Amino acid sequence: MDEAAQNLAEARQRAEVLRGELERHNRLYYVEARPEISDREFDRLMRELQDLEAAHPELAAPDSPTRRVGGAPIEGFQPVKHAVPMMSLDNTYSLEEIREFDARVRKALGGGAVEYVIEPKVDGVSISLRYEQGVLKVAATRGDGKTGDDITANARTIRSIPLRIPTVAPVLEVRGEAYLGKAAFEKLNRERGKAGEPLFANPRNATAGSLKQLDPKVVAARPLSAVLYAVGALEGVEFETQADVLRGLQKLGFPVAKLWWECRGIEEVIARAQELQRREDECDYEMDGAVVKVNRLVLWRQLGTTAKAPRFAMAYKYSHEQAQTVLKAITLQVGRTGVLTPVAELEPVELAGSTISRATLHNEDEIRRKDIRVGDTVVIEKAGEVIPAVVEVVADKRPRGARPFDLRAHAGGMCPECGGEIVRDPQAAAWRCENMNCPAQIRGRIEHFASRGAMNIDGFGEAIIEALSSETQVVDATDDGLFGKTRVEKVLPPVVHDVADLYALTPEMIELRRPNRAATAKKAEMKLAGKLCAAIAVSKNNELWRLIHGLGIPNVGEGLARTLALELGSLDALMAADAEVLAKVRDVGEIVAQSIVEFFDNKRNLAVIEKLRIAGVRFNRVERVAAGASRDGFFFGKRVVITGTLQKFTREQAQEELRKRGAAVAETVGKTTHLLIAGAEAGSKLEKAQKLRIPVLDEAEFLRRLE
Repeated sequence: MDEAAQNLAEARQRAEVLRGELERHNRLYYVEARPEISDREFDRLMRELQDLEAAHPELAAPDSPTRRVGGAPIEGFQPVKHAVPMMSLDNTYSLEEIREFDARVRKALGGGAVEYVIEPKVDGVSISLRYEQGVLKVAATRGDGKTGDDITANARTIRSIPLRIPTVAPVLEVRGEAYLGKAAFEKLNRERGKAGEPLFANPRNATAGSLKQLDPKVVAARPLSAVLYAVGALEGVEFETQADVLRGLQKLGFPVAKLWWECRGIEEVIARAQELQRREDECDYEMDGAVVKVNRLVLWRQLGTTAKAPRFAMAYKYSHEQAQTVLKAITLQVGRTGVLTPVAELEPVELAGSTISRATLHNEDEIRRKDIRVGDTVVIEKAGEVIPAVVEVVADKRPRGARPFDLRAHAGGMCPECGGEIVRDPQAAAWRCENMNCPAQIRGRIEHFASRGAMNIDGFGEAIIEALSSETQVVDATDDGLFGKTRVEKVLPPVVHDVADLYALTPEMIELRRPNRAATAKKAEMKLAGKLCAAIAVSKNNELWRLIHGLGIPNVGEGLARTLALELGSLDALMAADAEVLAKVRDVGEIVAQSIVEFFDNKRNLAVIEKLRIAGVRFNRVERVAAGASRDGFFFGKRVVITGTLQKFTREQAQEELRKRGAAVAETVGKTTHLLIAGAEAGSKLEKAQKLRIPVLDEAEFLRRLE
């Protein structure tokens, strides 16, 4: 080999090493956020590669990191036809419509719970990246879904997009969003302002404008990023689930969302969607909602698509939009504990795609803090909730004579539901109706008793409970055989006065009072009424913790109800326990113990419990999930706390796995805690555990110990 050939071979070898190192450091810096070298050292490696490619043009490669700095200006964008259409998603601002989406999916698949994946809905610009034998060949915008613009030169400048990936698959098309991070957007606008250039309206606007630049050098100067979450055309590679897609993309070096979850059933999806909204500040990009996808990809083909959107996915959009309107009046609602909650009655206004006429005011103290008065022009905001909130008052629009709000005076000292006296509860910063027979409280107690986290009586919503617990005016069609059919109006008395009355219901009682029942409906059918009665009957054999929680004992939530059931074994034992005994139960304490004693000292509560006993409700079915647990198991007998976000489990699933193995699951870290399991984004509990020198398991170690 002559000297020139040897030099070229050495240059080629060195160029390959440099490309590999630069791509690795790009991934560490822009995707994994854990750089290993300084910017100066990175620039030195980049300059060395540029010099090598300049000296040996034959070494230049389309996937070289040097291409990221931008080449010659593009004459125009060429069209790219998508092998698999890039469809938009149906979206909603309503949690109820998310449940309806789930109902449609389950119906199409033949019933049963469906596993979903929930991810952030990144507010960026949709892009598609086509890799062939691991090399980025084409990048395109979504366009009209069938054809987009070729933005390959610009995409190469985005450092979080790998130019080469470790796969030999003939084709791997990856899809996601290009975006400008929050901090980068602010910096870009500051620089444009100093230069006298017009400011971008928002990060998405800036991203779209950047990708449409014909000069890649301009794009390279703007620190765009990307997050990838889907695949399009595939050859030589397969995925079974959407979760596999996300894990697979991350393994290949693509940036994926750090907050995403696998969910079993739509209620878990909704809980995660709300958690995602609370944690949106943890993400560098703007997000405007959550995307819900059926997890198993084989079901995508089964569910199919409409003309414009897939049936296997939906976007739940968060709303942070605000609007101004006039506060016409303040009304009061009464909850199951008798607390009066003020509600703003508004001049109807359009907000986040719906007409808003009511908003929560929380409590009297909050009204005074914001100085909200009837007649004020107020700012309302809807942030993913059914009822929006009043954010502030527009002070300069206040009408003359507007008076500070006084709840007691406003209510005339009486409960708006029953006319009973109201008293101030300083601990709850609220006014309370003390009439236990208040219709609103009865409805609230029944709703809580039947809820999913308590007795889990399927089908008992607000409307049917209202009909059963109140006087109901109905219209019936009768035929006396003489004058023909006539319509008769009559008022039926309430048949449910407390939770125990649910167990005395018959299908006939429910059918007669069923909301929206047609006068000509045949009583013999009674399908819904029969299902409700069957659900009530099944609940008689529920676990004890569900009954304890369902009774609505003040300060006793689901977790403590489980503990009381396990520690005391029966409702009778709980009723017989005095404050001293109860205070010794873990997680109880003196205040909660006194609350429990006072609940069972109440004659009305005792009467309801006795009716439940007569109805056949089990008082001693203790859920001993650890009955088969090995006493030699790692978790057996340990008091364990979970904090942070786990990828493999929901919090509830992880707790059940621990209970099956004989662990006691607690919510707070203290000196009696044996272990802390810390997922992603662990906070104060982890800090406290470290101070107390309590052993901490990450999720990987937790999974290993479970196995």
